[in-house]
Amino acid sequence: MIDSHVHLRWPSDIENLNKLREAIGAQRICVVSVIGKNDINDNPGLYAAKSAHPETTYIFTALDHSVHFSGGKICAPSMEKQIDELLAVGADGLKLIEAKPTHRKLVDIPIDSDRYAAMFERVQDAGLPVTWHVADPEEFWYPELTPSWASGRGWGYDSTWPAKESFYEEVDSVLRRYPDLKVVFAHFYFLSADLGRAGALLDEFGGVHLDLAPGIEMMYNMSKDPATAREFFIKYSDRIVFGTDIEAASSEKEAKIRASVVTRWLETDDDYRVDPEADYTLGPPEDGIIRGMKLPNESLDNIYTNNFERLAGAKPKTLNVEYALELSLRQLDAIRALGGEPEPAVEAIDMLKAGI
Repeated sequence: MIDSHVHLRWPSDIENLNKLREAIGAQRICVVSVIGKNDINDNPGLYAAKSAHPETTYIFTALDHSVHFSGGKICAPSMEKQIDELLAVGADGLKLIEAKPTHRKLVDIPIDSDRYAAMFERVQDAGLPVTWHVADPEEFWYPELTPSWASGRGWGYDSTWPAKESFYEEVDSVLRRYPDLKVVFAHFYFLSADLGRAGALLDEFGGVHLDLAPGIEMMYNMSKDPATAREFFIKYSDRIVFGTDIEAASSEKEAKIRASVVTRWLETDDDYRVDPEADYTLGPPEDGIIRGMKLPNESLDNIYTNNFERLAGAKPKTLNVEYALELSLRQLDAIRALGGEPEPAVEAIDMLKAGI
């Protein structure tokens, strides 16, 4: 099993993340980076994680938007040059979250604009896989339907925010311009309530895949008609990728619950609810019943392992530790110039230095 979608904020949590990997029964994990104005992105910590556990850790790094964050005061490589750096350092893929509403406000540039064009062309030419978070669950645009755990994090959107459909229109434009992109849309592309549309997307774009990191609404939506969901998963088992969205700072109990919510759904025909001790993003157990699909072993093998290996390789790429240190030091300078939070990068730099 490969968990294709986990997060690491603090490098001091690397060893805990490795314990969580073992606890959920994953042989390998992919840590994905997230952009932020205070620390630019999580890349230094990802380098440290790969350095510490090179055989079991894939990393999908994020872009550096410090030029945008600083109003042009900070110099940073162009986005296409950053892809060359990603390849040179030994990253396994790219993570994009710029089309999530909250992060669109951080980097207020449409994803299909010319600013991203050379970057996407370089990604396509390199055959680099991309994990891409686009939009959010549809209920987040309706205050009366938005879960309290989401609205409490600012993930509730009124008319002042871009509409959900506008993000899909932008991404559709990108896919048509770069039809050979290898993309894994996180959280099932938030299309779990419309499997017809999800299937049409997969039929039209051969490089598109969907990951299963919950978004608990994904399982509730498909549990309304588990037979149809099962047919979809069998038909497209070569286009679906397992993921959990586990945070490196999670407890072992939280990680096991999060992983088992997904694996039980895939492997059994049980009817069950979310464990009451689950982390808050899965919501309270009374939210609904999940109905398992009991997929055949061939489909499970594709979803758990084969598809991700086809996209990112049978084993993680080798990290160029010296170059990772160089990139991390440059990022630390930019974080300090922004008046941001340097501590995670400092932790990572110390770990990388110790590994040289």
